[in-house]
Amino acid sequence: MIARVWKGRTKVEDANRYAEFMKSRAVPDYKSTEGFIKLTFLKRTDSEHAYFDLITFWESLDVIRNFAGDDIEKAKYYPEDKDFLIEFPEKVTHFKVFAE
Repeated sequence: MIARVWKGRTKVEDANRYAEFMKSRAVPDYKSTEGFIKLTFLKRTDSEHAYFDLITFWESLDVIRNFAGDDIEKAKYYPEDKDFLIEFPEKVTHFKVFAE
């Protein structure tokens, strides 16, 4: 199993709207990809920003290509992300899961 980790940041006042957007738009997209296993979406806030970590779990790197395209290290964004995100990290990180 492979874990794919993406990190993002919004203004604190946009945090709840962004979380709702991700639940309604991104989560169904992930779940519709064959070979997707599960995800964990984390959020923390400080006085100015909300920080999001999205960890998705996949059967293999080949399966991730079905979701992300040939460059699996490139982060995938939705057009609506521009309404929330402060920055757009170009890369994600992959880890081989060796224990649960």
